[in-house]
Amino acid sequence: MSEQDVRTFKVGADDDGIRLDRWFKRNLPDTSFTSVAMWARTGQLRIDGARATPGDRVALGQFIRVPPADPVREDAPKKKERVELSDEQNTYVREMVIHRDAQAIVINKPPGLATQGGTKTTEHVDGLLDGLEFDGESRPKLVHRLDKDTSGALLIARTTRAAAFFAKTFSSRTARKTYWALVVGVPSIEDGTIELPIAKQPGSGGEKMHVDEKEGSPARTRYRVIEMAGTTTAWLELIPYTGRTHQLRVHLAAIGHPIVGDGKYGGQAAFLTGNISRKMHLHSRRIRVDHPDGGEIDVSAELPAHFAESLKQLGFDEMLGNMMPLETPPPPSKAVKKQQAKQHAKTVRKERKGERRNRGGEPAARTGTGKPTKSASTKSAPARSGPGKPGSAKPGAGKSAPKKPAPKKPGPKKAAPWTKT
Repeated sequence: MSEQDVRTFKVGADDDGIRLDRWFKRNLPDTSFTSVAMWARTGQLRIDGARATPGDRVALGQFIRVPPADPVREDAPKKKERVELSDEQNTYVREMVIHRDAQAIVINKPPGLATQGGTKTTEHVDGLLDGLEFDGESRPKLVHRLDKDTSGALLIARTTRAAAFFAKTFSSRTARKTYWALVVGVPSIEDGTIELPIAKQPGSGGEKMHVDEKEGSPARTRYRVIEMAGTTTAWLELIPYTGRTHQLRVHLAAIGHPIVGDGKYGGQAAFLTGNISRKMHLHSRRIRVDHPDGGEIDVSAELPAHFAESLKQLGFDEMLGNMMPLETPPPPSKAVKKQQAKQHAKTVRKERKGERRNRGGEPAARTGTGKPTKSASTKSAPARSGPGKPGSAKPGAGKSAPKKPAPKKPGPKKAAPWTKT
C-alpha cells in the first residue's frame, strides 16, 4: 500500500460527535465493518495521526486517515439504484410543503399516502424525498411517521445533524403534537386522560394493536371535547404523551368512541350515516418542536377536504378548534399520583411520630451542672427510726394516705354521632 492511495477526510458539522463506525456508514457505505475493524487492529485507521477504533467518536475539523478501498468483487451484489422522480412526482410532493428552512421541512401529508414503503406499497413519502432536496447537500430524512390514512403535519430533517437532533427530541418526548379527530358518540368527561398499555394483537401479524394490561407498553393520551353534535358525534383535540403504534385509534376505540371512518378498530360502528365521508377523520393539526439552531418550529396543517366537509355537515365551526387553550398543564399521570400519595403518607407518619413523642411527658429539668434535678412531685426517702439496719424503715412509714377522687357531677347525656337530633 502506497501513501498515494491513502485517503483523508475532514469531519463536517453533520458528523460532529458520532462514532467512527457510524461515520463510515454515512460517508463510505460500501466499506464493510470487517474492513474497518481490520484497519483499526493493524493501525492503518487514524484520527489526527493517532490510532483509532470503530467506537471512537469524531469531532468537527478532525482528519480521518483511511486506507485504500477494497477491490470490488465481480460476484458482489449490485446496489439498488435510486429511481429518478418524474416532474409530476416532484410537483406533487413539493405542493405538500408548508414549512421549509435550512434544517427542516414540514409537509401536510394527504390521507391515503403511506409514510414508508412496505408490502404492496409502491408510493410513499420516503420514496418522494428526492423531490424535497431543493438546494440541500443531502437527501432529506424522515424523523417520525403518520399512519397511511392519517393526514397532517409531518416533520422531515434536511441534514444528518438535524435528523439526530429531532430523533432525540422525539425520544425524550419534548416534541408537542396535536391532533383533531371526529369520534362516534360523546365522551362523558370533556377533558380527560386515557392511560391504557398497548401491545401487538396476537394473530394479526403485527398489523393490529390492542390494549394489554399485562404485556403492553405504557401509553397515555389526553383528549378534550371541542364541540359535539347531539349524542352521535364529537370533535376532539388529542395530545399523545407517548408514541405507540396506532395509539390514538386504539385508545379511543377502547373507551367506546372509535374515530369516524376507522373500520380497523371500530368496525361498522365507526361509520356514520348520511353524507359523512367514510374516510378516517384523524388529522395531525399542529407540531411544535425545538429547532437545531435555536428557537422553535410551530406549524399548523390545514384539514383535508373530506374532514373539512364533515365539520360543515355536522355544523361545527373550525375556528373553535383554533381557540382551544393548548398551554394548560396536563393532569398528572398514574405514576405521579402514586408518588404523591407515597410522599403524603410519609409526611403523615412523621407528624404522628412527633405527636407520640410529645405525649411521652416533659423531660426532667436540668441544673447548671448538667445533672437532672428531682421535680416537686418526687417522693422523699423515708426517715430511719428505731433499731434496724441502716437505711431501713418501718412498713408504711413516711407514706401519706391516698386521696379519694372527687365525685363527678352528673351532666346531660351526649347523643351518639350517628343518631338524628
